[in-house]
Amino acid sequence: MRASSNEHRVAIFGGRSNPALANKIAEAYGTTLGDLSIRDFADGEIYVRFEESIRGADLFIIQSTHPKADNWMELLLLIDAAKRASAERVTAVIPYFGYARQERKDQPRVSIAAKLMANMLTSAGVDRILTMELHAAQIQGFFDVPVDHLYGSTVLTDHVRQFDLDDFVVLAPDVGGLKMARAYAQRLGVDLALIDKRRPRQNEARVMNVIGDVEGKDVLIIDDIVDTAGTLTRAAKALKDHGALKIMAACTHGLLSGPAYDRIENSPLERLMITDTVPLKRPSDCIEVVSVSNLFAKAIRHIYTDRSVSTLFTD
Repeated sequence: MRASSNEHRVAIFGGRSNPALANKIAEAYGTTLGDLSIRDFADGEIYVRFEESIRGADLFIIQSTHPKADNWMELLLLIDAAKRASAERVTAVIPYFGYARQERKDQPRVSIAAKLMANMLTSAGVDRILTMELHAAQIQGFFDVPVDHLYGSTVLTDHVRQFDLDDFVVLAPDVGGLKMARAYAQRLGVDLALIDKRRPRQNEARVMNVIGDVEGKDVLIIDDIVDTAGTLTRAAKALKDHGALKIMAACTHGLLSGPAYDRIENSPLERLMITDTVPLKRPSDCIEVVSVSNLFAKAIRHIYTDRSVSTLFTD
Protein backbone atom coordinates (compact mmCIF):
# COMPACT_ATOMS: atom_id res chain seq x y z
CA MET A 1 0.00 0.00 0.00
CA ARG A 2 1.05 3.61 -0.53
CA ALA A 3 1.64 4.20 3.21
CA SER A 4 4.41 1.59 3.28
CA SER A 5 6.59 3.71 0.99
CA ASN A 6 8.73 6.33 2.67
CA GLU A 7 9.10 8.04 -0.70
CA HIS A 8 5.45 9.03 -0.86
CA ARG A 9 4.94 10.81 2.47
CA VAL A 10 1.65 12.48 3.27
CA ALA A 11 1.68 16.29 3.36
CA ILE A 12 -1.33 18.42 4.32
CA PHE A 13 -1.56 22.13 3.50
CA GLY A 14 -4.35 24.64 4.03
CA GLY A 15 -5.37 27.70 2.03
CA ARG A 16 -6.79 30.86 3.56
CA SER A 17 -10.52 30.21 3.02
CA ASN A 18 -11.07 28.17 6.19
CA PRO A 19 -7.88 28.01 8.29
CA ALA A 20 -9.65 26.83 11.45
CA LEU A 21 -11.01 23.72 9.71
CA ALA A 22 -7.69 23.03 7.94
CA ASN A 23 -5.87 23.08 11.29
CA LYS A 24 -8.48 20.81 12.89
CA ILE A 25 -8.20 18.29 10.04
CA ALA A 26 -4.40 18.21 10.33
CA GLU A 27 -4.65 17.83 14.10
CA ALA A 28 -7.20 15.01 13.77
CA TYR A 29 -4.88 13.30 11.30
CA GLY A 30 -2.06 13.56 13.83
CA THR A 31 0.14 16.11 12.08
CA THR A 32 0.46 19.84 11.48
CA LEU A 33 -0.17 21.87 8.35
CA GLY A 34 2.79 22.30 6.01
CA ASP A 35 4.60 25.61 5.71
CA LEU A 36 2.97 27.74 3.04
CA SER A 37 3.21 31.40 2.01
CA ILE A 38 0.19 33.10 0.46
CA ARG A 39 -0.05 36.85 0.00
CA ASP A 40 -1.78 39.43 -2.15
CA PHE A 41 -0.01 41.94 -4.35
CA ALA A 42 -1.20 45.56 -4.15
CA ASP A 43 -3.55 45.04 -7.10
CA GLY A 44 -5.13 41.93 -5.50
CA GLU A 45 -3.19 39.32 -7.49
CA ILE A 46 -2.47 36.21 -5.39
CA TYR A 47 1.01 34.78 -4.82
CA VAL A 48 1.59 31.25 -3.41
CA ARG A 49 4.73 29.35 -2.45
CA PHE A 50 5.34 26.03 -0.68
CA GLU A 51 8.06 26.77 1.88
CA GLU A 52 9.22 23.16 2.16
CA SER A 53 10.05 20.38 -0.27
CA ILE A 54 7.00 18.44 -1.48
CA ARG A 55 8.84 16.38 -4.10
CA GLY A 56 7.31 12.89 -4.22
CA ALA A 57 4.69 13.74 -1.57
CA ASP A 58 1.08 12.59 -1.48
CA LEU A 59 -0.24 16.13 -1.12
CA PHE A 60 -3.62 17.25 0.25
CA ILE A 61 -4.64 20.91 -0.15
CA ILE A 62 -7.58 21.98 2.05
CA GLN A 63 -9.56 24.88 0.63
CA SER A 64 -13.29 25.62 0.69
CA THR A 65 -14.40 27.62 -2.35
CA HIS A 66 -17.18 29.80 -0.99
CA PRO A 67 -17.21 33.44 -2.18
CA LYS A 68 -15.10 35.46 -2.87
CA ALA A 69 -13.90 33.93 -6.12
CA ASP A 70 -10.35 34.50 -4.82
CA ASN A 71 -10.76 31.23 -2.91
CA TRP A 72 -11.05 29.40 -6.22
CA MET A 73 -8.06 31.19 -7.74
CA GLU A 74 -5.96 30.49 -4.66
CA LEU A 75 -6.75 26.77 -4.88
CA LEU A 76 -5.88 26.63 -8.59
CA LEU A 77 -2.55 28.36 -7.97
CA LEU A 78 -1.74 25.98 -5.11
CA ILE A 79 -2.43 22.96 -7.30
CA ASP A 80 -0.30 24.38 -10.11
CA ALA A 81 2.57 25.16 -7.74
CA ALA A 82 2.37 21.65 -6.23
CA LYS A 83 2.56 19.95 -9.63
CA ARG A 84 5.49 22.13 -10.67
CA ALA A 85 7.22 21.23 -7.39
CA SER A 86 6.99 17.52 -8.31
CA ALA A 87 4.38 16.35 -5.81
CA GLU A 88 3.56 12.71 -6.57
CA ARG A 89 -0.21 13.14 -6.23
CA VAL A 90 -2.29 16.24 -5.50
CA THR A 91 -5.70 15.90 -3.88
CA ALA A 92 -7.88 18.99 -3.58
CA VAL A 93 -9.83 18.75 -0.32
CA ILE A 94 -12.81 21.04 -0.93
CA PRO A 95 -15.17 20.90 2.09
CA TYR A 96 -17.57 23.30 0.34
CA PHE A 97 -17.55 23.20 -3.47
CA GLY A 98 -18.57 26.66 -4.69
CA TYR A 99 -20.60 27.21 -7.87
CA ALA A 100 -22.17 23.76 -7.49
CA ARG A 101 -25.67 25.28 -7.64
CA GLN A 102 -25.08 26.14 -11.33
CA GLU A 103 -24.83 22.52 -12.46
CA ARG A 104 -27.22 22.50 -15.43
CA LYS A 105 -28.47 24.74 -18.21
CA ASP A 106 -31.94 25.49 -16.86
CA GLN A 107 -32.33 28.73 -18.85
CA PRO A 108 -31.03 29.99 -22.19
CA ARG A 109 -27.61 31.68 -22.33
CA VAL A 110 -26.37 30.68 -18.87
CA SER A 111 -23.12 29.09 -17.75
CA ILE A 112 -22.84 25.58 -16.36
CA ALA A 113 -20.45 26.91 -13.75
CA ALA A 114 -19.89 23.64 -11.88
CA LYS A 115 -18.55 22.04 -15.06
CA LEU A 116 -16.28 25.04 -15.66
CA MET A 117 -14.86 24.71 -12.12
CA ALA A 118 -14.22 21.00 -12.73
CA ASN A 119 -12.42 21.80 -15.98
CA MET A 120 -10.21 24.39 -14.29
CA LEU A 121 -9.24 22.01 -11.50
CA THR A 122 -8.32 19.33 -14.02
CA SER A 123 -6.35 21.82 -16.15
CA ALA A 124 -4.44 22.95 -13.06
CA GLY A 125 -3.29 19.35 -12.63
CA VAL A 126 -5.33 17.97 -9.73
CA ASP A 127 -5.22 14.18 -9.40
CA ARG A 128 -8.15 13.66 -7.05
CA ILE A 129 -11.02 15.55 -5.41
CA LEU A 130 -12.30 15.08 -1.86
CA THR A 131 -15.44 17.09 -1.14
CA MET A 132 -18.63 17.09 0.93
CA GLU A 133 -22.33 17.28 0.08
CA LEU A 134 -22.30 18.49 -3.50
CA HIS A 135 -25.49 20.35 -4.36
CA ALA A 136 -26.06 17.76 -7.10
CA ALA A 137 -24.34 14.37 -6.92
CA GLN A 138 -24.01 14.19 -10.70
CA ILE A 139 -21.32 16.90 -10.54
CA GLN A 140 -18.93 14.03 -9.81
CA GLY A 141 -19.38 13.07 -13.46
CA PHE A 142 -17.99 16.45 -14.57
CA PHE A 143 -14.51 15.29 -13.56
CA ASP A 144 -12.07 13.03 -15.39
CA VAL A 145 -10.28 12.32 -12.10
CA PRO A 146 -11.56 10.36 -9.07
CA VAL A 147 -13.98 12.17 -6.75
CA ASP A 148 -14.59 11.09 -3.15
CA HIS A 149 -17.91 12.49 -1.96
CA LEU A 150 -18.56 12.71 1.79
CA TYR A 151 -21.93 13.44 3.40
CA GLY A 152 -22.72 15.93 6.13
CA SER A 153 -25.41 13.58 7.42
CA THR A 154 -22.62 11.32 8.70
CA VAL A 155 -21.81 13.79 11.48
CA LEU A 156 -25.12 15.66 11.75
CA THR A 157 -27.25 12.56 12.39
CA ASP A 158 -24.88 11.47 15.15
CA HIS A 159 -25.31 14.93 16.67
CA VAL A 160 -29.11 14.86 16.35
CA ARG A 161 -29.31 11.49 18.15
CA GLN A 162 -28.57 13.28 21.43
CA PHE A 163 -32.08 14.75 21.32
CA ASP A 164 -35.27 12.96 22.37
CA LEU A 165 -36.53 11.43 19.11
CA ASP A 166 -40.01 10.51 20.38
CA ASP A 167 -42.70 12.28 18.30
CA PHE A 168 -39.98 13.51 15.96
CA VAL A 169 -40.32 14.19 12.22
CA VAL A 170 -37.73 14.97 9.53
CA LEU A 171 -38.92 17.50 6.93
CA ALA A 172 -37.76 18.38 3.42
CA PRO A 173 -38.31 22.12 2.76
CA ASP A 174 -39.00 21.44 -0.94
CA VAL A 175 -39.28 18.56 -3.40
CA GLY A 176 -35.62 18.89 -4.38
CA GLY A 177 -34.50 18.05 -0.85
CA LEU A 178 -36.72 15.00 -0.46
CA LYS A 179 -34.03 12.40 -1.17
CA MET A 180 -31.66 13.88 1.42
CA ALA A 181 -34.41 14.23 4.03
CA ARG A 182 -35.47 10.62 3.44
CA ALA A 183 -31.89 9.48 4.10
CA TYR A 184 -31.87 11.37 7.42
CA ALA A 185 -35.27 9.92 8.38
CA GLN A 186 -34.08 6.39 7.66
CA ARG A 187 -30.85 6.83 9.63
CA LEU A 188 -32.74 8.31 12.60
CA GLY A 189 -35.69 5.89 12.34
CA VAL A 190 -38.34 8.62 12.30
CA ASP A 191 -41.19 9.78 10.04
CA LEU A 192 -40.79 12.02 7.00
CA ALA A 193 -42.74 15.12 5.92
CA LEU A 194 -42.52 17.54 3.00
CA ILE A 195 -43.39 21.15 2.23
CA ASP A 196 -44.99 21.78 -1.14
CA LYS A 197 -44.50 25.41 -2.20
CA ARG A 198 -46.87 26.83 -4.77
CA ARG A 199 -47.67 30.26 -6.17
CA PRO A 200 -51.34 30.25 -7.27
CA ARG A 201 -50.82 33.04 -9.77
CA GLN A 202 -48.41 35.83 -10.65
CA ASN A 203 -47.71 38.34 -7.86
CA GLU A 204 -49.48 36.23 -5.22
CA ALA A 205 -47.66 34.92 -2.19
CA ARG A 206 -46.56 31.31 -2.05
CA VAL A 207 -48.83 28.81 -0.32
CA MET A 208 -46.88 26.46 1.97
CA ASN A 209 -48.63 23.09 2.08
CA VAL A 210 -47.25 20.68 4.66
CA ILE A 211 -47.52 17.07 3.52
CA GLY A 212 -47.30 14.78 6.54
CA ASP A 213 -48.30 14.85 10.19
CA VAL A 214 -46.35 17.49 12.16
CA GLU A 215 -48.98 18.65 14.66
CA GLY A 216 -47.79 18.21 18.22
CA LYS A 217 -44.37 16.94 17.07
CA ASP A 218 -40.80 18.16 17.04
CA VAL A 219 -39.50 18.75 13.51
CA LEU A 220 -36.02 18.69 11.99
CA ILE A 221 -35.72 20.55 8.66
CA ILE A 222 -33.00 19.15 6.39
CA ASP A 223 -31.11 20.93 3.59
CA ASP A 224 -27.63 20.87 2.05
CA ILE A 225 -27.09 24.65 1.98
CA VAL A 226 -28.52 27.55 3.97
CA ASP A 227 -27.69 30.79 2.15
CA THR A 228 -30.07 33.69 2.82
CA ALA A 229 -32.30 31.40 4.97
CA GLY A 230 -35.48 32.48 3.20
CA THR A 231 -36.67 28.95 2.37
CA LEU A 232 -35.64 27.66 5.79
CA THR A 233 -37.41 30.33 7.85
CA ARG A 234 -40.57 30.25 5.71
CA ALA A 235 -40.68 26.50 6.25
CA ALA A 236 -40.29 27.01 10.01
CA LYS A 237 -43.19 29.46 10.07
CA ALA A 238 -45.40 27.10 8.06
CA LEU A 239 -44.61 24.29 10.49
CA LYS A 240 -45.47 26.46 13.48
CA ASP A 241 -48.77 27.38 11.78
CA HIS A 242 -49.47 23.65 11.39
CA GLY A 243 -48.99 22.95 15.09
CA ALA A 244 -45.37 21.78 15.24
CA LEU A 245 -43.68 22.09 18.63
CA LYS A 246 -39.89 22.43 18.70
CA ILE A 247 -38.48 23.26 15.23
CA MET A 248 -34.82 22.65 14.42
CA ALA A 249 -32.79 22.50 11.21
CA ALA A 250 -29.66 20.71 10.04
CA CYS A 251 -27.80 22.01 6.99
CA THR A 252 -24.34 20.91 5.89
CA HIS A 253 -23.09 24.21 4.47
CA GLY A 254 -23.86 27.43 6.33
CA LEU A 255 -23.20 30.25 3.87
CA LEU A 256 -25.50 32.59 5.84
CA SER A 257 -25.47 35.49 3.41
CA GLY A 258 -27.28 38.84 3.52
CA PRO A 259 -30.26 38.78 5.89
CA ALA A 260 -29.71 35.15 6.97
CA TYR A 261 -28.76 35.84 10.59
CA ASP A 262 -31.66 38.22 11.22
CA ARG A 263 -34.13 35.84 9.57
CA ILE A 264 -32.95 32.88 11.64
CA GLU A 265 -32.88 34.77 14.92
CA ASN A 266 -36.38 36.19 14.34
CA SER A 267 -37.92 32.91 13.15
CA PRO A 268 -39.56 30.01 15.04
CA LEU A 269 -36.33 28.02 14.62
CA GLU A 270 -34.96 27.05 18.01
CA ARG A 271 -31.71 25.65 16.68
CA LEU A 272 -29.80 25.55 13.39
CA MET A 273 -27.06 22.92 13.20
CA ILE A 274 -24.42 23.40 10.51
CA THR A 275 -20.95 22.02 9.88
CA ASP A 276 -17.72 24.02 9.72
CA THR A 277 -17.17 23.56 5.97
CA VAL A 278 -17.68 27.34 5.72
CA PRO A 279 -16.51 29.63 8.57
CA LEU A 280 -19.20 31.53 10.46
CA LYS A 281 -19.38 35.27 9.81
CA ARG A 282 -20.42 35.81 13.42
CA PRO A 283 -21.62 33.65 16.32
CA SER A 284 -25.30 33.32 17.16
CA ASP A 285 -27.15 31.71 20.05
CA CYS A 286 -29.42 30.00 17.50
CA ILE A 287 -26.59 28.42 15.50
CA GLU A 288 -24.62 25.35 16.53
CA VAL A 289 -21.53 24.24 14.59
CA VAL A 290 -20.60 20.56 14.29
CA SER A 291 -17.07 19.88 13.04
CA VAL A 292 -16.37 17.60 10.08
CA SER A 293 -12.62 17.58 10.78
CA ASN A 294 -12.47 13.98 12.05
CA LEU A 295 -14.38 12.71 9.02
CA PHE A 296 -12.09 14.52 6.58
CA ALA A 297 -8.99 13.33 8.47
CA LYS A 298 -10.21 9.73 8.22
CA ALA A 299 -10.95 10.18 4.51
CA ILE A 300 -7.44 11.56 3.89
CA ARG A 301 -5.95 8.56 5.71
CA HIS A 302 -8.06 6.14 3.65
CA ILE A 303 -7.01 7.83 0.39
CA TYR A 304 -3.36 7.85 1.41
CA THR A 305 -3.43 4.14 2.30
CA ASP A 306 -5.58 3.17 -0.72
CA ARG A 307 -8.55 2.06 1.36
CA SER A 308 -12.24 2.50 0.59
CA VAL A 309 -13.67 5.92 1.50
CA SER A 310 -17.30 4.77 1.22
CA THR A 311 -16.91 2.71 4.41
CA LEU A 312 -16.79 5.99 6.35
CA PHE A 313 -20.46 6.78 5.76
CA THR A 314 -22.16 3.40 5.69
CA ASP A 315 -23.87 2.17 8.83
